[in-house]
Amino acid sequence: MITGYVIGESLRPGAVFEPRGLRLRKVSRLDVGASATAAQPQLWTLVEWETDGEDVAGLADAFAEALEPANGWYADFTAGDERVVVFAGKVFRHRRGDEAGRAEAIAYGRSVGTPEHQLDWKE
Repeated sequence: MITGYVIGESLRPGAVFEPRGLRLRKVSRLDVGASATAAQPQLWTLVEWETDGEDVAGLADAFAEALEPANGWYADFTAGDERVVVFAGKVFRHRRGDEAGRAEAIAYGRSVGTPEHQLDWKE
């Protein structure tokens, strides 16, 4: 099973994200207040999803095409023991616990403007 979430506001205007087999688990609104950057909204829509599908690469590519490139937005998900972190146009895949793989994704996030405190995906 593949599970993850995406912040609705991280999708670029005009993006359509519709991978087959995705099931909605929960939608919630979060007031992130002071943790948002000046370029990010204070209210976020958190969309949690899951799928029994096995097309990790296809799902990651769909996110990479749909995410807003500005402000370091990303989506992340787990597929078995693999962590997938996706930025606009860039996908990182590593086994959970692989500190070098995690560090590579974090370094990229920093380079595209992801705030340090938002580089906190769980392993």
